[in-house]
Amino acid sequence: MTEAAIAITNLCKTYAPVGMAAPKRALDGVTFDVPRGQIFGLLGPNGAGKSTLINILAGLVNKTDGSAAIWGFDIDGHPRNAKASIGIVNQEILFDPFFSPFETLEIQAGLYGVPKAKRRTMELLRAVHLEDKAHAYARTLSGGMKRRLMVAKAMVHSPPVLVLDEPTAGVDIELRQQLWTYVRSLNAAGVTVILTTHYLEEAEELCDRIAIINNGRLIANEPTRELVGKAQEKIVAVTVDRDVGMVPANACFQKIALKGTRTLEITYAKDRVNAGEVLAAVQSGGFGIVDVSTKEPDLEDVFLSLTRAANA
Repeated sequence: MTEAAIAITNLCKTYAPVGMAAPKRALDGVTFDVPRGQIFGLLGPNGAGKSTLINILAGLVNKTDGSAAIWGFDIDGHPRNAKASIGIVNQEILFDPFFSPFETLEIQAGLYGVPKAKRRTMELLRAVHLEDKAHAYARTLSGGMKRRLMVAKAMVHSPPVLVLDEPTAGVDIELRQQLWTYVRSLNAAGVTVILTTHYLEEAEELCDRIAIINNGRLIANEPTRELVGKAQEKIVAVTVDRDVGMVPANACFQKIALKGTRTLEITYAKDRVNAGEVLAAVQSGGFGIVDVSTKEPDLEDVFLSLTRAANA
């Protein structure tokens, strides 16, 4: 099946003005596909338009223009099939605090028309490590447990597409690892996952492909490794053989900072100079080199570079 899990074409959303404010253009001609079977990162600064896009897919916000299809079903032409094909874990924790996790999943399954014989309530609770809390009041769960319950709630109708909108906000490290283990198992079973997160190291580790939205426009959409490879800045830490009184200057350094008394942290543009030239420049200042370590660019570097360029 080569059809995209989600296909978005020229998607626009303009919010009507409130009071004296001007109309708000939240999405401005966004076009991209989410390939089936991938973990796909959707990133952007606060207010970039990510939540608006997700709410359009969920049927909670009406688009102004363009089209969107989920698992081949257009959200306007086949809204029921489109909604049945997607599960969404929102940023906000939304469920009745007076129901137990078991009741919460049973009710959600009923809303999607899942027959009782085909419901997987206890299986889902086991998968998110909440089996022992199945019949406790949901309001007594910790923040991390509530997040995991939200994931289980999104999967009650076995959708082929799962959207995770900031799923690890406020979750401790151990619970985060448990959540990602479960998400990876879902993905291995064929579920396409769309992830939004402000933890860029998570996106870099988990996602096969990443799209970046800024001010309602798509500014990047590439395989993760190719996107990270676009970073042109590189950092090298050079430990020298004596205390540094005055930080040396050279045209091949973009930035240089003294860390401690003998370590120089030098940033350079790898498309203009190489590490050998940087080290030679340090030696030309009369220093002997004792140790060298490098820091490879990461997704955060690329993200900041692209969003700053888009805002310039």
